[in-house]
Amino acid sequence: MSHTQAESVIKNIIREIAQECAAKGHTVSETMIAFVVKAIVLDPRNGFNVDRTLTKDDVQKLIKLCVDRLLDTKSPSLETIKMQVYFDLNYTTRGEFLEEHHRVLESRLAPVSREITDSRARTAEELKSLYRKIVSYVLLRSGLGSPTDIKVVREATAALQSIFPHTELGTFLSLAKKDKERQLKELTMIVTGIRLFNKDCGKGGEGIDDLPTILKEAIPATAKHIDSELQSSRDIIYNYTALIEDMDGKRQKGNLLNLSQLKEALYNARQHEALLNIILADVMTCAQQLEMMDKQYGAQMEQLKATVQLKTAIPTAQVYPLFISLSKLWNNFQDEIVLLSVISNMTANLQPFLRLHEELFPADVIQPLLVDLTVKSDEERIKESAGIRVNPLDFPTQEWYFPETTANYDRLPIQYHGFCGFVIATRDGLLLPGNPNTGILKHRERYYIFSSKEAAYKFAQDPDHYVTLIGEKAKQRAELIQLLELHQQFSSITPYSQAQAAEKLLMKPITKCNSGTQTDTHFLESNIVKSYEWNEWELRRKAIKLTNLRQKVTHSMQTHGSHMRRENFSQVYLPKQVGTQTKRDGASNVPKPQIFLSGLRGCGLSKPTTMVKVNLTRDVEES
Repeated sequence: MSHTQAESVIKNIIREIAQECAAKGHTVSETMIAFVVKAIVLDPRNGFNVDRTLTKDDVQKLIKLCVDRLLDTKSPSLETIKMQVYFDLNYTTRGEFLEEHHRVLESRLAPVSREITDSRARTAEELKSLYRKIVSYVLLRSGLGSPTDIKVVREATAALQSIFPHTELGTFLSLAKKDKERQLKELTMIVTGIRLFNKDCGKGGEGIDDLPTILKEAIPATAKHIDSELQSSRDIIYNYTALIEDMDGKRQKGNLLNLSQLKEALYNARQHEALLNIILADVMTCAQQLEMMDKQYGAQMEQLKATVQLKTAIPTAQVYPLFISLSKLWNNFQDEIVLLSVISNMTANLQPFLRLHEELFPADVIQPLLVDLTVKSDEERIKESAGIRVNPLDFPTQEWYFPETTANYDRLPIQYHGFCGFVIATRDGLLLPGNPNTGILKHRERYYIFSSKEAAYKFAQDPDHYVTLIGEKAKQRAELIQLLELHQQFSSITPYSQAQAAEKLLMKPITKCNSGTQTDTHFLESNIVKSYEWNEWELRRKAIKLTNLRQKVTHSMQTHGSHMRRENFSQVYLPKQVGTQTKRDGASNVPKPQIFLSGLRGCGLSKPTTMVKVNLTRDVEES
C-alpha cells in the first residue's frame, strides 16, 4: 500500500470513528481519535501488525476498539490522553505565542489600515473623515482606550494633531502604500508615548489602565493558584504511590481497590503535575520580564521628563525616539497581560481532566487505607538516598556523572522525565523519582537516574533489557509515551511540544574545561632606588669624580672613518641684497613743423600764378 493510500485509509477510519461517537452523543476531535488509533495499534494485546495491510475485519475491529475506548467514562487513562492532546494543541512557547498574537492583531487591523491607505480623499469633508479614521486606527492599534469613548477620542486627537496636523494629509496621501503603513505605525507609537507621558504627569491618560500595577498583583496571584493546584496533585500522587507500594502482592487491599485503575490515576496526576510545572515556569518568566521592563519603563519616563523640562519647543529628532521607546515598552506590558490570561485559562482548563479521582477513589475510601502507611513526598524519598552513591569503579565500561563534577548536570536530558527506569520496568510501571546525587548513568548517549543505589547497579548490568521492558509497558499504556518522554522510541505519536524539545538531546555533559593560573612575581609594588649607596666611601668617590668633571673640557674630532656616522649641519648668513643706480633717463619735446602751401594749381593764362605759404606749426605748450 502506498503512502497516499495509507493516509486515505486512516482518514476514513478516523471519520467513521467520529461519526459513531457523534451518533452516541459524544463529540471527539480528530486529533484525539488519531492518537487513540495509533495507541491501540501499538498495543500488542490487540493483535494488530503494523507491517501488514489491514483487512476489513481488522478495520472494523479497530473502529470498535477505538469507539469503546473513547466512550469509556471511567478510564483515567483516557482522561490523561485527553489532557495531553489538549495541552499539545493549545500550548506553545512564549516566543511562538507572542509571534502568533502579533500576527492576529495585524490581521484584525488590516481592514482599517487598508481603508486609510487606499483613500483618495479630495474634499474637506472627505479629509476630515480620513483624519477620524486615522485617530480610530491609532486607538485600536495602541489599545489605550475605546474608539467609542468621546474623552479618549478627544485626547488621542489632540495628541495626534500636535505631531500630524490636518494640513499634512495632502503629503500623506501622496505617499506610496508601504510608506503610508509605516507612517501610521510611527504615528501610533508617538501618540501612545505622548499619552503615557501625559498620564504620568497627571494631565491625561483617559482609558489607560495601570498595567504594571495590574501585573504586579496578577502574577503572584496566578503563581499562588498554580502552586495550590500543584500541591493538590502532589498530595494525590503521594497517597497513590504509598498505596501501590503497599498493595504489591497483597490481595486484601487489591479487593478494595483496582490496582490497574489506581496506576492509571497515578499517571493522570503525574501528568497534571508535569504540565503545571511547565506553566509555572512560564509564570516565573513573566515575573522576571515584568521586573526588567518596569525598571526600563521608569528610567525611560525619567529621561523623557528630563528632556522636556517644561520647554515650549523641543526638536522632534530628540523627543520622538523617546516616545517610540516608551510605546514599545508599554506594548510589552500588554503582551504580558495577554500571555498571563492565556496561562490562567489553560490552568483552569486542565482541572476537568482530574474529575475521576474523586469519583473512583473518594477520600472516605482512601484515607482509611493510609492509616498504617507512611506517605512520603518526592523530596523525602530523595533525602532517604542522600549520601549513597554509585562507585564508578564497579562498572569500568559504563560512564557515570555526578552533580559536583558535571557543570550542566541540571540541563542534561534525563530519560523517563526524571523517574527511576528500573522501578518502572520491574514494578509494573510504578513511578518513583530518581536521585541525581546517586549517579547519572550514560548509556547509548542517553542519561538515566535511579531511586536507589541498588536500582542503579541492577539497571547498569543490562540497560537495554530494562529499556525494552519500559517500551513494552508504554505500548500497553499509551499515556506513558508522553509522560515518560519516549518520543525517540515512538516517533509516530510524538506530540509537537516534545518534538520541539528534541534539540535538548544534543546537549552533552560538561566534565572538563580549560583553565590556567598565573602567579605574580612580586605581590607588592617594588620600590628600589637604584642610586642608593650604603658605603660612604663610594659616595666620596662619586663626589670627587663629579668635582673633577667641572674642570674638564670635552673635545671631539671627526675622521674619515667616522664622518658618516652622524649628520652635520652648518648655518651661514645669506648675502644682503644691494642695488645701485648708474644713470637717469631724460626726455625733451620740440614743436612738430607743419606748413600748408596754397595756389599751386595756378590761375590759368589770364592771371599769373601766386603761391601762398601758411605756417601751421603749434607751440609745445599747446600740444
